[in-house]
Amino acid sequence: MPRQRPAPSVPACYAMVQPGLEEIATDEIVRDQGGEVKRSAAGVVVFRVGAVTPDLLRLRTTEDVFLLAWGTDELTYRAEDLDRIQRWTAREPDWPELLRLHRAVRPKARPTYHLVAQMEGTHGYRRTDAARALARGLAGKLPPTWKPADENAGLEVWLSINDNTAVCGVRLSDRSMRHRGYKTEHRPASLRPSVAAAMVRLAGLRPGAVLADPMCGAGTILAEALGYAERIRGAGVVVRGGDLEWAAVKAATANLRRVGAPQLCRWDATRLPLASASVDRIISNPPFGKQLSSPGQIGPLYRRMVAEYDRVLKPGGAAVLLVSDQEALREPATAAGWKGAKGHGVRVLGQRARISVWRKADESDTMPG
Repeated sequence: MPRQRPAPSVPACYAMVQPGLEEIATDEIVRDQGGEVKRSAAGVVVFRVGAVTPDLLRLRTTEDVFLLAWGTDELTYRAEDLDRIQRWTAREPDWPELLRLHRAVRPKARPTYHLVAQMEGTHGYRRTDAARALARGLAGKLPPTWKPADENAGLEVWLSINDNTAVCGVRLSDRSMRHRGYKTEHRPASLRPSVAAAMVRLAGLRPGAVLADPMCGAGTILAEALGYAERIRGAGVVVRGGDLEWAAVKAATANLRRVGAPQLCRWDATRLPLASASVDRIISNPPFGKQLSSPGQIGPLYRRMVAEYDRVLKPGGAAVLLVSDQEALREPATAAGWKGAKGHGVRVLGQRARISVWRKADESDTMPG
């Protein structure tokens, strides 16, 4: 990422995303925010919008959104990087303009600040050294009456280093972007909201659709589906969910009180109480094998699951599934005649996984030419 100086009018922004979801986040930034994406790297999407407004906080497939102070892919891994970090922080950004835009988006922010430094890869200096270089570069840039704060600071300046790449910026979002206010009840292996939002986006939900999550857990996918339906003015969208465990259904019920009223019940995902060809989209995060007594159960479970999903899906319907064992899913999906689209690799709780989109054949797929 070449070192950038923000334009005098509207500074560039960047979003931190779950690695693997950059393409989906790009689509949301372009389509929903009218943004122009300038650069995408692992876990980072740099973009510009016509105006920096609170609407940026409505992004769902991102973890955090920042005003870009500076960025580079010219780090050397050596201690001389510290002088560069200090110099770039002091000279590159228009700090008064960044602070003004931050106040416009977060007008109630307290006059306190916090500096955050993150670092991945092996370098000839420590993360704390990079944090000190950031602080030296910021000397005299913030109002003198502002006080440092470790928690709930009004302003956060982040420095994120990944191998030879670094971005520095002013955080516009807060923890509610990545954690969501609706999620008060949690379940083991609960899905990150941004990953659930990405799955919903890939499903291509339309007004009037019927959507189901047969293994809903704490209800994260259902909550993101309800929010997405509201944003697309999805009049008549029906959202259904269930789980084999009562505790999961209760957690989902509690989490979804604030966002909508999906149809929830306890059910077995391999024997759904749904009519055949009654569902437009299935979005689900099946077990990876950790919750089962042995990994050998994954194959048989996925075969029964896909057969039932195929039964309830309408012709031309689609299933968006997140699994860690893609081959165990591919065999029954292919046997059912589903067609797979491009997938997206992600990490879930430190484990490699993949989001894949599968389409059930419709009549046009089987008609003779």
